[in-house]
Amino acid sequence: MAGRTREQRLIEDDRRYLWHPFTQMAEWAREEPLVVERAEGCHLIDIRGRRYLDGVSSLWVNLHGHRHPRLDRALRTQLDRVAHSTLLGLSHPPAIELARALVRLAPRGLTRCFFSDNGSTAVEVALKMAFQYWQHRRAPRRRRFVAFSDAYHGDTLGAVSVGGISLFHQVYSPLLFDVLRVPGPYCYRCPLKLSYPGCGMACLELVEETLRRHRQEVAGLILEPLVQGAGGMLVQPPGYLRAVRDLCTKYGILLIADEVAVGFGRTGKMFACEHEGVTPDLLCLAKGITGGYLPLAATLTTEAVYEAFLGPYPQLRTFFHGHSYTGNPLACAVALANLEIFRHERVLQRVQSRIAAWSAGLDGFRELAHVGEVRQRGLIAGIELVRDRESREPYPLEAQVGIRVARVAREGRVILRPLGNVIVLMPPLAISPRQLTTLLRVSREAIRRVTEEDAGWLPGDGPVSASPHEMRGRSPRTGSHSPLRPRTRRR
Repeated sequence: MAGRTREQRLIEDDRRYLWHPFTQMAEWAREEPLVVERAEGCHLIDIRGRRYLDGVSSLWVNLHGHRHPRLDRALRTQLDRVAHSTLLGLSHPPAIELARALVRLAPRGLTRCFFSDNGSTAVEVALKMAFQYWQHRRAPRRRRFVAFSDAYHGDTLGAVSVGGISLFHQVYSPLLFDVLRVPGPYCYRCPLKLSYPGCGMACLELVEETLRRHRQEVAGLILEPLVQGAGGMLVQPPGYLRAVRDLCTKYGILLIADEVAVGFGRTGKMFACEHEGVTPDLLCLAKGITGGYLPLAATLTTEAVYEAFLGPYPQLRTFFHGHSYTGNPLACAVALANLEIFRHERVLQRVQSRIAAWSAGLDGFRELAHVGEVRQRGLIAGIELVRDRESREPYPLEAQVGIRVARVAREGRVILRPLGNVIVLMPPLAISPRQLTTLLRVSREAIRRVTEEDAGWLPGDGPVSASPHEMRGRSPRTGSHSPLRPRTRRR
């Protein structure tokens, strides 16, 4: 169309050509998209020059702010050398140096690093390694996995199989492999109808029962340490992770720790497993590994797992897995610079005061009439909104409460992305005290406006962001209701 401005052309072309992830595109076109063109520090800047505080770290990946000089410099320096060279049959300095650095930082006992492209592929690598490990150990029956309800491990088929969010995964059930599902510790809506701490973490008994009964057929157990992210920022009770590690050791089962979301300082330590002195058998990393700059992932494992894959070529002990961009030099160079920032800027020490202020600021959310629970670990927070706090009745899917809160927050120049009725706050580690105060203030006011001033709900009012809780109780594999989960009425 003649006379279109650049802004109009971009918006029209977005609607005409782009297919956005986790977005109902029929409704996307009804709203004006926010088109980000630039960024500075903890702010995103759109094509109109409006600045927005990045309240979710650009989907949980940004750590040190946008356009950090050290990360920019590492990328440009590596670009002058080589942009990409395969790791299949070759090597290069950034991959070698990054593997060494990660092994030195990781929980003691993890000695080998396998690179891939993103969180889903890091999990796929771990699942395939665990499976093939037992084949080489002459235990061919050990091919099943234990996974948790409300788990999210990515969107490739192996990762979806061990995922436990039915709304995301149910449609793909005919393509998935079967898993042994155990209840996760969702204390606010306990599937056993118990209350913490009086329950004594009774849900662990079901984990142990499953491991004991199936120990001869289980290859590994996979969990998100400390916080189940996309399930609604579900925070595990203290000692839960340690107990799961001990159970896996007791029954000789590999523990896979998916730290894609919680790694690299999000919980206040470099890795979440450090909080309880846990070394998993396989550790999955991605998201923050490059500080939010480039796609990269890593799966770390032990020497015992690695050695099971060694042997003469005819034995076919090779790990038959790889990606075209595995260990991309640009990404590895930036990841190395990311780790240098942690060291030189004392990020983990500096963030402790932010976490303390964060925790204090979140207390104010508990005063709001429709906040059911505030969950927090480190600089991660999930605020679960409910229609009725006494009964814990959730808002129905059609209410789109989380989306409406994010829309109001955007008016206050803060970017949020909810998980259904759970408002997620996960700012960059570099957020300043003043920016942190702004994020909390705008988010709290947005929740108050949507849930108190506008107590009704309008069906179809905006693009849908899938809720992990609207189809609670349905098995991702079969769609049947678990006897451990309350049957909920769908609206």
